[in-house]
Amino acid sequence: MPTVDAFDRPLRNLRLSVTDRCNLRCSYCMPEDEYVWLPKDKILSFEELARVVDVFLSLGVDRVRLTGGEPLLRRGLPELVRQIASKPGVTDVAMTTNGIRLADHAEALARAGLSRVTVSLDTLREDRFRALTRRDELPQVLAGIEAARTAGFAGSKLDTVVMRGVNDDELVPLLEYAKTVGYEVRFIEYMDVGGATRWSMADVVSREEMLATLSGHYGPIERVVEDSSAPADRYALPDGTVFGIISSTTAPFCSTCDRSRLTADGMWYLCLYAKLGLDLRAPLRGGATIEELAALLKRTWSGRTDRGAEERLAMHDRTALAQRDELRANPHLEMHKRGG
Repeated sequence: MPTVDAFDRPLRNLRLSVTDRCNLRCSYCMPEDEYVWLPKDKILSFEELARVVDVFLSLGVDRVRLTGGEPLLRRGLPELVRQIASKPGVTDVAMTTNGIRLADHAEALARAGLSRVTVSLDTLREDRFRALTRRDELPQVLAGIEAARTAGFAGSKLDTVVMRGVNDDELVPLLEYAKTVGYEVRFIEYMDVGGATRWSMADVVSREEMLATLSGHYGPIERVVEDSSAPADRYALPDGTVFGIISSTTAPFCSTCDRSRLTADGMWYLCLYAKLGLDLRAPLRGGATIEELAALLKRTWSGRTDRGAEERLAMHDRTALAQRDELRANPHLEMHKRGG
């Protein structure tokens, strides 16, 4: 039986950040010029990460997603994938990546047991990519997407953060591109979390607006009815093409959220919006047994009442979750520290 929280939400999905470093500087995630990085001696080793996964598996987790920062900046990542994928009880090992290094590693990751990849792709235009990321590497991302397809990953996705006046005119081109590479695109409402210090509700393109744009182009769109705790609501175009929309900003899914996040240095967060986490590195390196760690996690999750996105939605004067000074004082608030 999975461990459940105060609202009967099971602990099933673990987002495992393997590094806080990133080789892009996306405007909605890392808009500043300088950041406070985690000290290398604080980063959990692969052996420590694998041990933590064992603890989570004992509590009902069966899905692990590797995140960052950019996870492919962590040297030897296929070895960690192999360690996790070979554990009894693991049904899915996925990875979220910006795709820049994916072409070099896709085959090794597939051999190691990675189930699928999610690649962030916010635009197909090179000028916009440079403006959004402050890097000129869109061709590398597209090559990574193709390499992952060739490597045989099934069920892979493209994630697009949609921002008003930035890329909201690319919904159709991105959907058409996704068709050609066999990925399912998920459009994500711009969220006021982590390093989104320049967030404004005026920049959010809602799920309703996205559906209106897409139905205006394609015709009637049908909701895909399914029993799932996945963050995306899924829809089908008239030709059968399926896409998703993650509407955490305007229509949160807190009631079914079964996710938690572990930073690369061992801080456990029960909600993407949580400002406080639980330090697992200290007991892990202090010699705590699997049973002792499991009891700590179970006790913490059982008392979980987090409904961060719903609380943000109810705010009258909603601004970014954290401003620059607060982020520098508490770098764990950054999205690139705890994963998406």
